[in-house]
Amino acid sequence: MDAQLIAQLKSEIREIPDWPKKGILFYDVTTLLKKGDCFGRTIDALVEPYRDRRIDLVLGMEARGFIFAPTVAYALKAGFVPVRKPGKLPADKLRVSYELEYGTDCLEIHRDAVQPGQRVLIVDDLIATGGTAGAVAEMVETMKATVVGFAFLVELAFLKGRERIAEYEIHSLLTY
Repeated sequence: MDAQLIAQLKSEIREIPDWPKKGILFYDVTTLLKKGDCFGRTIDALVEPYRDRRIDLVLGMEARGFIFAPTVAYALKAGFVPVRKPGKLPADKLRVSYELEYGTDCLEIHRDAVQPGQRVLIVDDLIATGGTAGAVAEMVETMKATVVGFAFLVELAFLKGRERIAEYEIHSLLTY
């Protein structure tokens, strides 16, 4: 990805200190999303490494992953599967717990959402500690599918999330 695009995308992301709690610097991507050209270029850049990789499904995590994953899925002509917080899915589900940079949480997916042998791309807005990403990869592998890779808009490199999912292909557009 070229330096000009990186600079443009970074300039459109608002930084909010001490949110959701003191000591956390939150990268607010809503300011990027409202700029059609930036949003489009972001999706194009997330898709590019996987364009010819035969992706069957794109998984996106609640909540901001729901913004990026369906558009990436559309561009790749793949299906989209939402990974939700507890209590949001009505059918039989698989649940995995994980650690965040500021606590713990869990996610759920319908047990029939991913079939054995499918090729899956996992997309989210941001990777921090890698807990969320690792939990979703665990879900995919439990369902006997293949994680082709991960695509993130933002990577917080100082939190070393990449190390937690190092066995997978990882593409991050912006690194802080």
